[in-house]
Amino acid sequence: MELWEYLKGNITMTAANDEQCRNLLISLRKINQAIDQHSFVLKKNFGLTGPQLITLQAVAYYSPISVTQVSKVVSLSQASVTDITQRLEKKGYLSRARSSNDKRKTDIVLTKKGTQILDAVPPLLQERFTKRFSELERWEQLMIESAFERVVSMMSAQDFNAAPIMLTGDEK
Repeated sequence: MELWEYLKGNITMTAANDEQCRNLLISLRKINQAIDQHSFVLKKNFGLTGPQLITLQAVAYYSPISVTQVSKVVSLSQASVTDITQRLEKKGYLSRARSSNDKRKTDIVLTKKGTQILDAVPPLLQERFTKRFSELERWEQLMIESAFERVVSMMSAQDFNAAPIMLTGDEK
């Protein structure tokens, strides 16, 4: 028995429906593989995980910024962002400084080395995607958005909290 036949189990499908479902699942898998591959290249070539890169970008854009503010911007827990910023600080990409507004608080700032790594890394997948998506006609954008929202619903994934960032897992 072919794996696809086993996986679809007792679901009754027409031949056309079967082929469309199979093609959609293949497309979803390809999206996952593209995200995995991008994350692998980022880690291998630059020593950064996706969440580390997103955190660096947030700090570069909003600097100076607190861990709490970073966690809100990147949609990661404060504990994750604390861990990520500590790792980035050890690599010399970030530094901490007392807030100029409130001496009880600590802000995070990008170092020269952090700026250099940001200049060297390739754009994130969502940057390429956003550029190509924005070039589509409005009706086509709405059609794609609607289709993806429907897929999310069909996968019972609508309750997941997610940022508009294409990353794998909970890498730190």
